[in-house]
Amino acid sequence: MSTVAIVGGHGKVAMPLATLLVASGHEVHSLFRNEDHAPEVAATGARPVVADVEQLDVPALADLLAGVDAVIWAAGAGGGNPHRTFAVDRDAAIRSMNAASAAGVSRYLMVSYFGASPDHGVPQDNSFYAYAEAKAEADQYLRGTGLDWTIVAPSRLTDDAGTGRVEINGVGGESVESGEVPRADVAATVAALLQAPQAIGRMVEFNTGATPIAEAVDDL
Repeated sequence: MSTVAIVGGHGKVAMPLATLLVASGHEVHSLFRNEDHAPEVAATGARPVVADVEQLDVPALADLLAGVDAVIWAAGAGGGNPHRTFAVDRDAAIRSMNAASAAGVSRYLMVSYFGASPDHGVPQDNSFYAYAEAKAEADQYLRGTGLDWTIVAPSRLTDDAGTGRVEINGVGGESVESGEVPRADVAATVAALLQAPQAIGRMVEFNTGATPIAEAVDDL
């Protein structure tokens, strides 16, 4: 199996994702900022890597990514501070893409959100505006790289128990509207997309649905 780096490794999607990937035989390196979280990250089976990606430049990030086969960006500033939102969700994300290229890593998965686009339509006075702008710019930059990218775009996240089932926008020719999806199912979908060559070069928008995750990804 492959070696996978998860950036934002202490997040609510990243933690169950690491557990799933380790269980399926991957070696996982989880990058996170607060060293106090190392024991919790280690409990997933991942290798804890304390790294503040907001502060690291491209060469330093490339050093951390050397030898991995795939990068999953699951980090975020958490909203509330527009300056930090742009610094993490856009600028650090873009540096991580350049670092992946510099380190010879080809596979890159970006955790974004359903409807992310330069035409997101969020008003400038809305508290979500900075995040929408930052993700749009990061996603667009990723599309222009030579990486084997997938943009993972779940709808509104919940802490409900996972169902193991999703619906993916556009699969089977059907258009679906943004709804909601448990974080556990986002983690499982990211794990499935990592192994799906048909997901390369695609933005995958999804909600909770009726189709088992593996089947939904196979149908892409």
